[in-house]
Amino acid sequence: MLLRETLIQVLQTPDRAGPAQDEIPRRLTESLHLAPGHALVLTGVRRCGKSTLQQQLRRRAGGTAVFCNLEDTRLYGMGPEDFPTLLSVLNAEHAGSAVYLDEIQEVPEWQRLVRALLDAGRRVCVTGSNASLLGRELGSKLTGRHLSTGVFPFSFGEFLSLRRTGRCAATLTRYLDEGGFPAAVRDRTLGAGLLRELLRDVVQRDIVTRHALRDSRHLMNLALHLLAHTGQPLSLQSLAKGLAIPSVTQTSRYVEYLQDAWLLLSVPLFSTSFKRRVVSPPKYYAIDPGFRAANTPNSTPDLGRRLENVVLLSLLRSGFAPAFAAEIHQWECDFVTPEIAIQVCLELTPQNRVRELRGLLKAARLPGATTRQRRLLVLTLDQRDALKEDGQKIDVLPAWDWLD
Repeated sequence: MLLRETLIQVLQTPDRAGPAQDEIPRRLTESLHLAPGHALVLTGVRRCGKSTLQQQLRRRAGGTAVFCNLEDTRLYGMGPEDFPTLLSVLNAEHAGSAVYLDEIQEVPEWQRLVRALLDAGRRVCVTGSNASLLGRELGSKLTGRHLSTGVFPFSFGEFLSLRRTGRCAATLTRYLDEGGFPAAVRDRTLGAGLLRELLRDVVQRDIVTRHALRDSRHLMNLALHLLAHTGQPLSLQSLAKGLAIPSVTQTSRYVEYLQDAWLLLSVPLFSTSFKRRVVSPPKYYAIDPGFRAANTPNSTPDLGRRLENVVLLSLLRSGFAPAFAAEIHQWECDFVTPEIAIQVCLELTPQNRVRELRGLLKAARLPGATTRQRRLLVLTLDQRDALKEDGQKIDVLPAWDWLD
């Protein structure tokens, strides 16, 4: 058990009182609020800026607050037996203060602590780096008493704010190369090395250690393969066979771990048939274009795939849940929502025009649109046009102008 004096010292440790000189206000702060009775849960990959966002929310909310980094080495071994002492210290030293807990998954049965804080009328904000773990534990003790939000690395707009530069094809290309992890953006000398180390760190700490895996070789090979083949439908059977993973079940479990740790995102096939949606191979994307660039063995720049990846991230930040639409060997549309269908290509040319537009026109006719007709959009690196094909209006826009 932890000593009461230790807990007092940890809670008295000051966090950064004001914004750092180069800190960028995260756009999420405009839509997030702390309310008594409901815990605000911020979840996302390590080093994407959750702690900074938490501090920005704290400054915006005002009032008294207490912050606790649960990865503090002085709290090693903290468990449910320490909760009564921690609650006692909070009541004695920080009565009525809002409570901000960072990297909550480090503490077993943490949801019991959060429930006790909510029952005491506290405002609570927590961060965590494991989507599935947080979801299961929130559901077990905090059903209806939490609001969860995914936190991503910097968007293109936030990247530009930090770099203090404008929108154009050149700055978008830099973003596709460097990505939006705050530390990598702030110090370009760290760049790819930091992002490669991040992959190893997340695999080891959030997957291998947490799930008591004896060997990480297959897991790391799978991660690298999926990062190198973003935007391509990949079946579990083909992954298991191609990477010599012992079984499809093990491959499925590893893919789930990589998604839980926020390294990979999946996009399902659009279909009105539930069975087809479930059994059809999804497409996988990276959490960040720079993370993909740093950790892929591909020798070619592959900017088109990274551009597609960035468009997905923008859709997810905006609250959409896109699918891809396709008929094998006939046509494909990269992203479909009830409001819009999007085709992404680095450049629309006479050679690819028929293929790209065919996918959009097919997607326009898919069921489930919330309006009379989905907006049809082609996003490229640096083209702008207005097309009409088969009576349908198609907008061609430079992605640097469209991205958030």
